Amino acid sequence: MAWPLVVTGILMGFAMILFKVRSPMLVAIGMYLPIQITSAIFVGGVIRWVADKIRARRALNEAQTARVENVGVLVASGLIAGEALAGLVTGWFNYQYGKLYEVLASPSYLIGVVVMAGLALLMIFVPLANAGDPSEPAPPAAMM
Repeated sequence: MAWPLVVTGILMGFAMILFKVRSPMLVAIGMYLPIQITSAIFVGGVIRWVADKIRARRALNEAQTARVENVGVLVASGLIAGEALAGLVTGWFNYQYGKLYEVLASPSYLIGVVVMAGLALLMIFVPLANAGDPSEPAPPAAMM
């Protein structure tokens, strides 16, 4: 174990708490995860920011806001779980039958951008479409 690095991380975390950094965990995650993962987290944050701006412009009440946030979390969780299941299935097929044929061995970046834009639109507009009627009661609050 690299104890000097561990102690440095502890001291940095303590300093961030003292300086009241809004989210020290984000700094910690950014320090040890590779850029591919941290950039995906950043893109997710941008998508959430855009959805929040559109939601604020529509002037939704508290009940509608809670429904939008609940559906947004469900959509994002479903995409994460689907990706994990696809990885497990792919890994099982690779183990069982050897290397699978890659349909998109050298994919086009344009196709990737279009797919990402489609996913971003899905994660923004599906929750906003499920805001419901303003007169409906708010969903029960999640227990934290």
